Amino acid sequence: MDTQEFIQIRKFIVKLGKMLHKYGTPAFRLEAFLTEVAHYLGVHASFVSTPTSLTVVIWSDRHEDEYTHVARLQPGELDMNALSLTDDLASQLLAGSLTLKQADARLDEIDVMPSPYGKFITGCAFSLATGAFAMLMGASWSEIFWSGMLGLITYFWSLWAQHSKRVNLMLEPVTSFVVGIMACAISRYLDPGINIPLIVLSSVIILVPGLALTMGLSELSSRNLVSGTARIMDAIMQLFKLYFGAFLGVATGFSLFGENQYLPAESLPYWATWLSVFLLCLALVAVFRTRLKHIPWAIASAFVAYGTTVWASEFMQQNLGTFVGAFALGVFANSFTRLTNQPSTIVGMHGLIVLVPGSKTYIGLNSFISGQDLVQADHIGQDVFLIFMSLVAGLIFANVVMPTKKAL
Repeated sequence: MDTQEFIQIRKFIVKLGKMLHKYGTPAFRLEAFLTEVAHYLGVHASFVSTPTSLTVVIWSDRHEDEYTHVARLQPGELDMNALSLTDDLASQLLAGSLTLKQADARLDEIDVMPSPYGKFITGCAFSLATGAFAMLMGASWSEIFWSGMLGLITYFWSLWAQHSKRVNLMLEPVTSFVVGIMACAISRYLDPGINIPLIVLSSVIILVPGLALTMGLSELSSRNLVSGTARIMDAIMQLFKLYFGAFLGVATGFSLFGENQYLPAESLPYWATWLSVFLLCLALVAVFRTRLKHIPWAIASAFVAYGTTVWASEFMQQNLGTFVGAFALGVFANSFTRLTNQPSTIVGMHGLIVLVPGSKTYIGLNSFISGQDLVQADHIGQDVFLIFMSLVAGLIFANVVMPTKKAL
């Protein structure tokens, strides 16, 4: 291998690694995938990925050429469309149907590709997701409506954060602060008796880092200790910022508009729970930028995960039911990989978001600090811990029973 070829290879690998990091790929999957690509391209390589950095070391057979690259990166966000296209590109490269130069040019095209759903549909998806979550939590019809409307506030702040570093730094607390004040105003002038804390939680649920906590625990279980620890600590800080903003916003709202007297409404019918799972997953299609051809798989993964959990919970504790649900989800996602030759993450995340106890983590924090419960729940802290462990264990067992064919 001459020096010019080595330079071309290492530039491509570094660019590929940065893009996969940008799309929210977990450390153990990113490192395994890059190692596979480097081996095919005829170089030796070692990778260390964390939520905020990527270290790449590449060398030739006899160490004639060596290269080390360390990059400081921002934590990635899930982009299933770009992840799928990047995986297609890598598969074509490994199959020999694309040259390295063509693959490198295609990476540049994918990197600047906008969301396939546009800002309007994504905004509607934010509103639908927050309303569907309120429905899943057993809120009344009016509370579901207000959660959906305030979910648009979360979307507007998220859009602003993409163009302003200052807003991005304070996204979580300022969003929950504004939502808290507006929920109090709605209770004072438009709809007295609503459950303000539940509406605030539902309105910012997309920012609650339950999925990040689960990914961090998965990284720890795979011995990616630095990345897993960093991801968990980052998620905890996001949770603290969200709760503080909501606490301050509600307190300010009560000072401005007077305190709210919560009046419990009539419970929703049982079918509303299943409808909420469908609507939540449908909204996540746009939020996660899932490709059109993967939408049926994504929605099916949510029903597999939730339905299996509900069924298993009839015969065992709910926490163990989550283990069965995560196991079924893992098998389904890995089956998707075998059938379509696409990363299991593309559909697995949709099912996982239904199971992760991000909301319970927030509720437990609220109970610990204020002594008040958003919903009726006993031993919330123990439940959160056991559910997280059940999720990780279920996915590990699924990978043993139905091994995935792809590193991603």
